Order: sequence, then structure tokens, then C-alpha cells
Amino acid sequence: MFEFFWNLIFFVVALGVLITFHELGHFWVARRCGVKVLRFSVGFGKPLLKRYGKTGTEYVVAAIPLGGYVKMLDERVDEVPAEEAHLAFNNKTVWQRIAIVAAGPLANLLLAVVAYWLMFLAGVTTVKPIFDGVVPESPAAIAGLDGRQQIVAVGGRETPDWEAVNLGFVAHIGQPTMTLKAQEPGVGRPISYQLDLRNWQFDPDKESAVRSLGLLPFRPQIDLTIAQVQDATPAAKAGFQVGDEIVAVNGEAAPEWTEIAKLIQQSPNQVMTFDVVRHNETLTLSATPGEKSGRGYLGIAPTVEPWPEHYVFELTYGPIEAIGKAVDKTWQLVTLSVSMIGKLITGDVSVKNLSGPISIAQGAGASASFGFIYFLGFVALISVNIGIINLLPLPVLDGGHLLYYFIELLSGRPVPEKVQEIGFRIGSAALMMLMGLALFNDFSRF
Repeated sequence: MFEFFWNLIFFVVALGVLITFHELGHFWVARRCGVKVLRFSVGFGKPLLKRYGKTGTEYVVAAIPLGGYVKMLDERVDEVPAEEAHLAFNNKTVWQRIAIVAAGPLANLLLAVVAYWLMFLAGVTTVKPIFDGVVPESPAAIAGLDGRQQIVAVGGRETPDWEAVNLGFVAHIGQPTMTLKAQEPGVGRPISYQLDLRNWQFDPDKESAVRSLGLLPFRPQIDLTIAQVQDATPAAKAGFQVGDEIVAVNGEAAPEWTEIAKLIQQSPNQVMTFDVVRHNETLTLSATPGEKSGRGYLGIAPTVEPWPEHYVFELTYGPIEAIGKAVDKTWQLVTLSVSMIGKLITGDVSVKNLSGPISIAQGAGASASFGFIYFLGFVALISVNIGIINLLPLPVLDGGHLLYYFIELLSGRPVPEKVQEIGFRIGSAALMMLMGLALFNDFSRF
């Protein structure tokens, strides 16, 4: 229950920030273009808070935090006094209307730049992309990668950490080959490898892009000695103690910790036995893993050896350099988001990969649990996605309005109201189908 409310709180916080910035973009440019703004609302439904500004704009925080809107004076919607006709949105030039509509998605992209700038300025602890071997017959093995090496570039883009590597790999979905550069950690010259991706099978719900290509990321040695037992968990109720060494699971010799964790995850609400050594005495403990998001959990953590020196580092830049890095990171996500939409259409990426509000809420809570810096990174990522999605040429989105205005710009006359209405209906149906599919995917992951 705590996890649910934790995720919900940070989902609302993240969504509130994203919506506010998006609508602020529309609002700011509309005011600069001389349009009278009647209402600035964060959320839909019944107003919880509201006040009026000096110019008569009503500022509202509403009950349903799943969107927002800026209501402008418009002769197509309301009766407009003749003396205020020049303040109506519909009486502005096509370029002014385009600027007002485009400002929302662009504000989301600007928010991502600011968030990444703050991240890089404060510094984020991350891990160098060093792998410790490859899976035989995998694309990585066939390309000649082996041993312990550090990935320094993917597709010509530098990769300081595993996040950059993952983004580089995902960007190559649907492509026949991928160029990768690697070297011995900290020494030697980078060697270029070309991976054949024609038979690459990648399911993000089952494994990372890194592992699907056959790379085994380096991880410090994990002992089977318990380092932590969380209070009020199945492990605590079963009598586990810090210092216990697991030697057998369900009567069989204990495998590596990753295999034990997998067995626990696959056994929610099922009785398991653990043989542990405590003070040179072997004890048998019975525990029933609880269930979270369809997976079993006990509430224990193993002893992990420290990372080797120089494997973990602080990714940080100065105020000026951080601006360039933030812009570059945002642009990388923009191009990746656009390419993923194209690959969804062509079938290179499955529609099963679409995520809805439940997955976003889980991501918000998980990132917040790691700290404010990681939550900033999550907000930046979602902000880019919202900005790009809003630019899709669906009439109910900003992109649909922009499509109509560009047609008007080229033809010299507005798109007929009946055509716009039909477009809005088709766009609404398409958007509802996408939202329904995303929700279905969310529930199927439980």
C-alpha cells in the first residue's frame, strides 16, 4: 500500500510539472501575440483552487490531474464584444496561431533541457559501461567481442555510462547493423566492431537491450550472506537474520544470488525452504514470498563487494558545458522518440512496448526513491515524450491544429469547419485506441 501511494504522489507531482510547463508555453506566447486568455487550468473538472490575475485571467488548479488547458478568447467558441475582437485567437495571423500552438510542446522540450542541465550541474553517480564477457553465439560474440571491455561509443556517439549505451542500442532497432567501439577498461585504443542485427530479438519486458545482444555487464561479486532484512516482510517473519549464509533453496544447493532472486520472484505466495548457516550451525527456514506487481519478494538483500576503483564516477559538468550536454541529451531523446514512433508504424517495434499512466507512475516512484537527481532525469524523459506526442498530426493534439494551420498557410484559406470536425472525431477515436492499448499493456505487465 505504501508503494502505491508513493508512486501516486510522485506521478501527480511529475504530471503537474509537465502540464504546467506545457500550458505555460501556450499561455506565454498567446499573451505576447495579444490574445486575451480567459483561463489557465492545471487539471480538469471541479476547481480546487482559483484566483484572478490583473488582466482578468482565471488561474485554476482542478481536481483531475490528467491534463490542462488554456482557454483563449475565440469568436468560434463564444460571443466576443466588437471592442475585443482584436484580442480573439481566431483573428490573429496564421503564423501567430502556429506560434501559440507550437509553444506548448516546445515548452516541454525546454523543460527537459533545464532538468538535464540541473542534473549535469549537480552531478549524478553512474557506472562505466564495462562488460565481463558475452553469451556464446550472440550478436556480440559473433562480432568478436569478448573478455572484459569498456564500450566507448555506439553508432558514433560517445557512451560514458550504461544509460548512454542502452539508448544507443535501442536507437538501432530495425537496422541491419550497428557499429560499436570498445577497449580494455581505461587503457588501449578503441577497436571498432560491427554487430549483425538482422536476427536480433529484443523484448524490453524480459531483458535489457544490452543483455539481448549478448553482453554481460560487469557486476561486483555478490555473496550469499544476508546483509539486510527489512522489517515487517516475509523474510523477517520467517526468522532470517543479518549474517545468515544461504546454502540451499528448496533442498538443492544454492545457486548464484541472481538465480535465487529469480526463484523468489517466480514463487509469490508459495512456501519455500532455505537452509542457512548461522554461527556455524545449519538451520532450515520456511518462508512464503509476498507479491508485488505479480512477482514474489522476501525482503532480504545480499552482501555485495565494493565496485573496483574508477568503475563508478560522478557525471558532472560546469554551468556552461552542462548547457551543451543538456541540449545534446534532449536532442538525442527527441530523435529517438521520433524514430520509435516510425518503427511502431512499420512494425519494427511492437505495440506491446507502449506504456500508459500506470507504468509512468511506477517510473516516477522508482526514480524518486533513488533521489531527486534521478527524478529530474525521469521528468526530462517524460517531458520529451509528451512534447513529441503532442506534435503528432492528430487533430485533437497540438500537431493536428498545426497541420490545419499549415494547410491554411499554403492554400490561403482556413480548413472548412466540417472537415475539421471530422478530423477531430477521427483523431479522438485514434487517441482513445492508443490510450486503451497502453492501459492494456500496463495491466498485462502485472
